[in-house]
Amino acid sequence: MEESKNEKNTVEVAIVSEETIHNKIYTVRGYKVMLDVDLAEIYGYETKNFNRQVKNNMAKFEGDDFMFQVSDEELEELLRCKNCTLNRGDGRGMHVKYNPFVFTEQGIYMLMTVLRGELAIKQSRALVCTFKRMKDYIWDNRDLIGQREYVQLSMQTAENTRDIQKLKSDITSIEKQMCDVMDQLEDVVTKSDLAEMMNNFVNKEDNGWLMYNTKYCTADLAYSEIYGQAKKTIYVVDNYIGLRTLVLLKNASAGVEITLFSDNVGNRLHKLEYKDFLREYPMIRLKLKKTGGIYHDRFIVLDYGTEEERIFLCGASSKDAGARVTCIVEDFGTEKYKGLLDELLKNQEMVLV
Repeated sequence: MEESKNEKNTVEVAIVSEETIHNKIYTVRGYKVMLDVDLAEIYGYETKNFNRQVKNNMAKFEGDDFMFQVSDEELEELLRCKNCTLNRGDGRGMHVKYNPFVFTEQGIYMLMTVLRGELAIKQSRALVCTFKRMKDYIWDNRDLIGQREYVQLSMQTAENTRDIQKLKSDITSIEKQMCDVMDQLEDVVTKSDLAEMMNNFVNKEDNGWLMYNTKYCTADLAYSEIYGQAKKTIYVVDNYIGLRTLVLLKNASAGVEITLFSDNVGNRLHKLEYKDFLREYPMIRLKLKKTGGIYHDRFIVLDYGTEEERIFLCGASSKDAGARVTCIVEDFGTEKYKGLLDELLKNQEMVLV
């Protein structure tokens, strides 16, 4: 045991090892799960304060495939387990005041984006390393978890990777371990389930839909979610623009500086439309620059040069958003774009006619 400073009073912290994790994993509703009391011990929290941290971030834990509270019958089953923490006579187990919450593996990954501090980084890294050594952990349960849940796990792992990048630099090892997990799941995530999603996409009768990070959603929702995350700047690189390009930018937060890089091929965006847009949305801080004729692909860059920097690759121009089959995906390797973006920022103003 170690001592944690997460609480006002000193709390014992569990040492993470393959043996201790094996003994703290239970099967409930077909999921392999860990108890809130065990995870609180690992992260150095009192259980009630640990659960408070989770409740303050409930949007990240929606659905039973992340966490859920066990029923009375499930609690009885847990209490019959020889190694169950709830059976301990140390003041925590013999007088259970509430049915405990349990966390699935993807729920445990999500905890890494909620619990902060040096201890959280250390324990999260130890947990991921331990799960990786237990190579049969996911594969032993492939008959219990359907393909759709595997798809969600893979997509959620990708989102977790993005959030984890915001932690201190030594969290990088967690990202590598999580990428290893994604590699193991790759063959399972593809084929029939994603084929069904794409068939639904192609056969959709109404326009306005696209694929955003493998999620099927409306174009307006995708662009709204992307632009709405920017805190300081938005760069849109797109040679083929129109009035719809501007209209989608209205979802940016007030005060965010937007630069639209384009050569306006075909003169599809006109000066009068641009002025009318700025008049209707005076809170939008927008300027236009040329691309210099060397860009074909489309990019959205949020908060360039900051720790929050993110880059999205767009299969079609936003002026055609949802009108054609297209995808938007996030590229987590932002460093390789630095040279291109630095040169773009030197370009001259684009003048509309």
